[in-house]
Amino acid sequence: MISYKHMAKLVSIIMAAAVVFCLWMTAFSRQAVEALGGMSVPMAYEEALFDTEEMMRIDIQMKQEEWEEMLENAAAKEYYACDVQINDQKLGNVGLRTKGNTSLSAIAGNPDTDRFSFKLEFDHYVEGQTCLGLDKLILNNNYADATSMKEAVVYDMYRYLGVDASLYNYAELSLNGEYLGVYLALEAVEDSFLLRNYGTGDGKLYKPDSMKMGGGEKGEFGGQPPRPGEKDADAWKEERRDQGGENFDLEEGDERQKTARGKMPGGSPSMGGGNGANLNYTDEELSSYSDIWDGEVTDTDKADHSRVVTALKNIGGGTDLEKYLDVDNLLKYMAVHAFSVNLDSLSGNMAHNYYLYEYNGMLNILPWDYNLAFGGMNMGPENDASETVNDAVDSPFPGTTFFDALLEDETYLSRYHEYLNRLAQEYVLGGRFREVYEGIRERIDTLVETDPTALYSYEEYEAGAEMLYQTVMLRAESVKGQIAGTIPATDEEQREDAANLVDASEIDISVMGVMDMGGGAEQKARGRQTGGKHIMSGNS
Repeated sequence: MISYKHMAKLVSIIMAAAVVFCLWMTAFSRQAVEALGGMSVPMAYEEALFDTEEMMRIDIQMKQEEWEEMLENAAAKEYYACDVQINDQKLGNVGLRTKGNTSLSAIAGNPDTDRFSFKLEFDHYVEGQTCLGLDKLILNNNYADATSMKEAVVYDMYRYLGVDASLYNYAELSLNGEYLGVYLALEAVEDSFLLRNYGTGDGKLYKPDSMKMGGGEKGEFGGQPPRPGEKDADAWKEERRDQGGENFDLEEGDERQKTARGKMPGGSPSMGGGNGANLNYTDEELSSYSDIWDGEVTDTDKADHSRVVTALKNIGGGTDLEKYLDVDNLLKYMAVHAFSVNLDSLSGNMAHNYYLYEYNGMLNILPWDYNLAFGGMNMGPENDASETVNDAVDSPFPGTTFFDALLEDETYLSRYHEYLNRLAQEYVLGGRFREVYEGIRERIDTLVETDPTALYSYEEYEAGAEMLYQTVMLRAESVKGQIAGTIPATDEEQREDAANLVDASEIDISVMGVMDMGGGAEQKARGRQTGGKHIMSGNS
């Protein structure tokens, strides 16, 4: 037994060492974090703003004419100064602008609505200004999502598995005290996100995008395809074919179906992903990966780019995966992404809507943009719900080889299956999803019903939400069966034998809202007597 004298001496030594360690951490925090391999930093905004039990309330305060000018010139994505109150936090001289990719173009081209998504940048005009540590806040308009909850559900799945992903909450948005609608608020994947997840480690962040078609800024897709019948539509499709290969066709039978589903046969490259956005290794030339560098979020240089290419080369060859990949986080990302059937990303034929994070040569994928999850990317009139409900979990990313080495390794494949099974068995069938779904409905039902700028009627919202619930439940049954081996788990196996697929005949994907490349049928903006464009443009 240690004597009291020796115990007291030991405690004194430990306390002294702790004091020295704390002083060292304070004086050399950056070096300390890097020496320890990086660590997350607790942020006040996590609980204050993103407690999903409490709605976020945001009031934008700015001159009426400036608000109208911003909306009239939405495609320019120019910042305007405003004051803002978020819950009990008041901030002045905040940067506000419209945001979005296809959604921005669709809303800008629709005379019946001005329901844009927005970005609040707290430090745009005032250096160092944050909202409880948060530098930027995204407000999504739920474009093409009649349920108003696809993104919330997917981000909750990410939170459930502990994935490096944005925090989320619903926000009741108003302008100068006048209610504008219910939006989904997301933590932007920028400086405060990196600090919360990775500490002060000097990691590099990119938002690769192969779909830049003009009008966007660094890392953002600012355009959409012309509508059928417009003079440039044929030229656009021809350009897309040049980039996506002969499988890309918006009109012809089976090939159109493959494109609509986003599942290209034989692991064909992502549409337009030839400049690195599909994360396939091609060669050692840095210029071959320009879609990655063009999407830099943090400042990067050639040395940073070389580390990414080296990692892609080794990942493509299945070499030292633990060195070049944040394996566990990626397996969790793969599980949620595959479960949610989000084809507007690397799992479809468009290499965009994700972030690439590199630290000391190790790569990580960070999720983004899930309003088109659960079948919402269907481009054609047919909505084959079975393809969504039974989407093959062992063929989740046919447009890229980036994940192949993980899927081909039995140990990693088993862990990936374990995370998928947790989502199916615990999250969905175990009751967590029902709690989340009912909690969301309790918080936003009334707000959606009275939303003056909603893109869907309240009846469409109710039908969409209920259809989403049924779809997720059936998806869980299919995933469970695929993991157990009673349902084919690859695209090829499902084409050969579809007998045991989960019956999805009662599901109508279109009820939940789908992407319409033809020009806005899904945007059923009402311009109701309660508001519509009238309120959004500030003319009331």
